[in-house]
Amino acid sequence: MLGHLIYIAAFLALALAVRDTSFAAAEEAIVVLGAIGLWRYGWATLNFLRATAYTRWIYPRSRARAEAAYAGRAVPAHAYFMVTTFKIKPGVTTAVYGSIFEAARRSPGGATIVASVVDGADLRVLRDLFEARRADMPDVRFIIDQIPGSGKRDAIARSLRLLQREAPRRDDIMLFVDGDSAVPADIVARAAPFFTDDRVGALTTDESVEIPNDWLFRNWFDLRFMQRQMMMSSMAFGGRVLTLTGRMSVFRADLATDPSFIRQVQSDHIDHWRLGRINFLTGDDKSTWFWLLSRGYHMTYLPDVHCVSYEDQPMPGFFESAVALMKRWFGNMLRTNGRALGLGPARIGFFTWWSILDQRVSIWTTLFGPISIALTALFLTPAVIPAYIAWVMFTRYVFCWMLSTFRGGGFPIVYAPLLYFGQVVGASVKSSALFRLDRQKWTRQASKKAAARMPLGARLRSASSTYMHGLALGWLTLGAALATGLL
Repeated sequence: MLGHLIYIAAFLALALAVRDTSFAAAEEAIVVLGAIGLWRYGWATLNFLRATAYTRWIYPRSRARAEAAYAGRAVPAHAYFMVTTFKIKPGVTTAVYGSIFEAARRSPGGATIVASVVDGADLRVLRDLFEARRADMPDVRFIIDQIPGSGKRDAIARSLRLLQREAPRRDDIMLFVDGDSAVPADIVARAAPFFTDDRVGALTTDESVEIPNDWLFRNWFDLRFMQRQMMMSSMAFGGRVLTLTGRMSVFRADLATDPSFIRQVQSDHIDHWRLGRINFLTGDDKSTWFWLLSRGYHMTYLPDVHCVSYEDQPMPGFFESAVALMKRWFGNMLRTNGRALGLGPARIGFFTWWSILDQRVSIWTTLFGPISIALTALFLTPAVIPAYIAWVMFTRYVFCWMLSTFRGGGFPIVYAPLLYFGQVVGASVKSSALFRLDRQKWTRQASKKAAARMPLGARLRSASSTYMHGLALGWLTLGAALATGLL
């Protein structure tokens, strides 16, 4: 509480320290920034209202309908678990597979688990874990597939082909689980009923995170998952979420074993006018999402079911770790964003299409504010700086309260500055990734082998990316100068 009082006192003091006459030369800048702010805050409010309606009214009713329909089925769904494990700490592996075995044991229609591993040590640990529980799981099959370390996409494709031989029925489900994510014990009973609707191809759930020691990093993740809860719920209002989280999502098993689905996961790519063919190394969750989106399937969200992700700070510092993760996340998003836009609003729904478009537009509207303030402070009046800081502190504080309603209310005061950090630094990372779609890297595994010297073609592409990115930022700065009356 003391932190909140100090924070409120700080932004009030900043606001009161600025006199109205200080803005005599900056009226145009204030009007432009106000208009953009109203647009962005209006968009956030719309998503908040949609999310609230979904979690409080739409979702409970849809769950009740789904469970009633599922209860009428003579044969319950068989649950297939497809799990990928690579360079995970033994303690995390034990917790994750313990949750998977328990969920499989509770599956009324039985379960089949395929674990894809690279290291022999992982194979031995998993075998021992299963043998210790085998007697309690008579209806569970466990297959360990040791593979060469050629990448996660190859691992997923190979596991799906193994499961394809099981000939899953239309009513069966398949869970994609990362080796660092624990699933709820009742996930099968909670998820299977939603697939009684023939339109639903997949679903994803809420997430929480376990991060040892790294206080700031943990708070940043908690805030991101709180934002995710709102945005996923808002998109589920219209029947199509914007991603099927790779950590844990549930699919109709017959769709996940479709040969074209498997091919897309293993060999997805886009053809870029400047960068050429870009083969996707990361972002398998975007490939599965796009396959379903392009075929008209709905993808929904269960806000009252959550998995637990075990995360480590990948680099020594918070800033470096956050940027490294954002580079991967936003690169994956933007590589699929363009082709999803190409499907058109008539095919995927206007709100879904507009939300995909906003993923690009918000890059520039977010950066427009800080650039405009910097120019205004430099050439007109420095009084805009404390006023802008006060406004940022106030609006992010209010928005954090709105977000906290999806977690029962209340939040640490550090969420407010972390929210602004995520918006501005995130937009900067997105702007860079947008012009460097060919750059991909896993957190725990390098996607490319280091080379002493880049080939000439790669160097030219890198130089053109830097030029295009700089040109875009230059045009944005020029637009800010014109819009705020500096030119």
